[in-house]
Amino acid sequence: MIVRKLRLQRGWSQEHLSELSGLSVRTIQRIERGHKAGLESLKSLAAVFEISVTDLQGEPAMNEQTHINEKTQITQEEKKAIEQVREIKGFYSHLITYVLVIAMLFVINFMTDPSYIWAWWPAMGWGMGIVSHGLSAFEVFNFFGAEWEKRQIEKRLGRKL
Repeated sequence: MIVRKLRLQRGWSQEHLSELSGLSVRTIQRIERGHKAGLESLKSLAAVFEISVTDLQGEPAMNEQTHINEKTQITQEEKKAIEQVREIKGFYSHLITYVLVIAMLFVINFMTDPSYIWAWWPAMGWGMGIVSHGLSAFEVFNFFGAEWEKRQIEKRLGRKL
């Protein structure tokens, strides 16, 4: 995640970072998703970003006195924003799949038996799922959000809020 933040701060694409570091785009994607990076990859990225390898490895151990540049740390607010963007991306992916499949069903319906339009049934059923997904992704109604999770955890641990 630190690599992604540093890359975005500089306005670089993954391809540009790949060219600068000598790493493949796929390797950069894996590192940005949180996979463990090899020492050589970390050295290449540290050289490009002009920081130490230890700064790229994340938070230091509690007993180490290493100082990480504050600009490279990802805050809780940023993590929440990243998660929400992923939710919205998932919704759009779901919506595109819905539109393509339902369009295909209507084409099949009209080619086989245009006297009865049965494609409305899957369109309406799946459409309700799409609406629910959209409301959740855009946090219109947040019935099962962080506060609900916190209450449920406290309830199961026998604690009062």
